[in-house]
Amino acid sequence: MSAETMPLKIGDVPIGFPVVQAALSGYSDWAMRRIARCAGAAYTLCEVMLDQFLLSVRQRTRTRHFLYMTDDDHPVGGQLMGAEPEQFAAGARRLVAAGFDVIDINFGCPVKKVLGRCRGGYHLSQPEVALDIVRRTRDAVPPQIPVTVKMRCGIDESETSRDRFYAILDGAFAAGIAAVTVHGRTVKQRYDGPSRWQVLAEVKRHVGPRTILGSGDLFSADDCLRMMQQTGVDGVTVARGAIGNPWIFQQARALFDGRPLPAPPTLFEQRDVIREHFRLAEHLYGPERCGPPMRKFGIKYAALHPQHESVRQAFARARNCQDWTDVLDRWYAEDQPGVYPSPEIHRAQGECD
Repeated sequence: MSAETMPLKIGDVPIGFPVVQAALSGYSDWAMRRIARCAGAAYTLCEVMLDQFLLSVRQRTRTRHFLYMTDDDHPVGGQLMGAEPEQFAAGARRLVAAGFDVIDINFGCPVKKVLGRCRGGYHLSQPEVALDIVRRTRDAVPPQIPVTVKMRCGIDESETSRDRFYAILDGAFAAGIAAVTVHGRTVKQRYDGPSRWQVLAEVKRHVGPRTILGSGDLFSADDCLRMMQQTGVDGVTVARGAIGNPWIFQQARALFDGRPLPAPPTLFEQRDVIREHFRLAEHLYGPERCGPPMRKFGIKYAALHPQHESVRQAFARARNCQDWTDVLDRWYAEDQPGVYPSPEIHRAQGECD
């Protein structure tokens, strides 16, 4: 399987390599997207944003990171979540004005507080409202801007839930959606149990030539390759597996091109990327505010270190730039082979992806 013979395209937006970075609530800001793109991700999505928030947000110091992007951040998707169809459309227009190349509608988030406010995966229980959101969003943005949908494979495993899922899927494509990303778990499952890749295969057979991206349990380059081989999806979106491991994209490119799996990055290679990620975060948040958002990345980067538990604890205690530098000086001072991160580290935490 070769990436050159399988270019991904979303509407009229050329992507190319079909392994992309998913939207991750609280993670996929400009700094993370830039690191992922340098590692080989041809397309990334911002963290999910509420339509109500987008209608009121201003480009102030404390909020500018939500809509921040640079010329080298394209193509980039803006993911939108909310409850009311009218506000979805207005929020989509705001994302277009901010410069996003693709508008992605979130019908997949399984977080309890999101469902309680009739957002995210809740919409899979109400096809009429979901399709109203899709049609209004598609009509609200210029025709050259693709609109996509992120879904789970239903609220639960009941026949009614399955019927509603396919009603939304077919209706979304009929309304002009360019692509749909399907996560192989139900909303009720959250992140429990394995992602059911056979459902992705069924969905792809159902839609034929229309574009389907797969999601769920992509923690290694081999997972990305196997999902595409086993299900026939047109691309895959890496979520939790990309946090603190941007190397998954270059490793996937190697496998897709028929080359051997690259060795894990050495400690010096990890150190350089971690340092660059912190520099980008400083630019985005400012030196005084970048510590907390970067701490959670440091904890995930630690999974590639041979002494990952000690390094994880060190990053967890870091509060500022000097603390961060001290961790790198102590734990990354001598070059050694790295390790592949254990999938269990990512499975232990579920983000809204």
